[in-house]
Amino acid sequence: MTRRRFHAPAEAFNAQTVTLWMDEARHLRDVLRLKAGDEVYVFDGRGREFRCSIVNMSRHAAQLHIKAEVEPAKPESQLQLNLCVALLKGEKFDLVVQKATELGVSKVTPLITRYADIHLRDESDAAKRVSRWQRIALEAAKQSGRAFVPEIGKPVAFESVTVEGLGVMFSERGGDSLESLIKRPAPEAVTALVGSEGGWSDEEIESARAREFHVITLGGRVLRAETAAITVTALLQHIFGDLR
Repeated sequence: MTRRRFHAPAEAFNAQTVTLWMDEARHLRDVLRLKAGDEVYVFDGRGREFRCSIVNMSRHAAQLHIKAEVEPAKPESQLQLNLCVALLKGEKFDLVVQKATELGVSKVTPLITRYADIHLRDESDAAKRVSRWQRIALEAAKQSGRAFVPEIGKPVAFESVTVEGLGVMFSERGGDSLESLIKRPAPEAVTALVGSEGGWSDEEIESARAREFHVITLGGRVLRAETAAITVTALLQHIFGDLR
């Protein structure tokens, strides 16, 4: 039977109980129409999952008894992948966050680049977007069976990104083939850079090289930015991760 999965932050767990609040509690009660005694699974977003039974429910909360810690529905990739993507218009970045989460990234970092499709008005605008993307990541983790919810970083300037593990910039020009990555020893972590629809400026490519990013070009076709980001995630998980 498919697990009925819910999320609760780590601070909601006690020794023998966990509390679901607001949207999660409403979904349990009003959508799935579960009742006291029913069995559900709760994950903490940090990689742990628990088999629980419902004790009681109120309008805004549900109290659960923890029966046992269990293996998550799906294992995590051994690759720690930080996907750094230029800010994109409309729902394009939403799509990237959703699909990258399903494909197993550990972090998504929005980038402010020269040709980024949107420009943030202020810190409040950035905070609202990050909050939205974090909700999307949570729902995608729940749907895909992950017990770990990727971190959605604050938008940062392209120049501030540093290499963690292997650094790779995907560019429509001036790069080596994907085969040059396949021949490398498998790293524990990858920092991947994906640009906007307008691509990278010459200065950004040289800046990345100076920070020891390897520039890679994917074939002869021009991909939309959101397509490139999803494709890059799948390729890196195939080469270095668990997508085999």
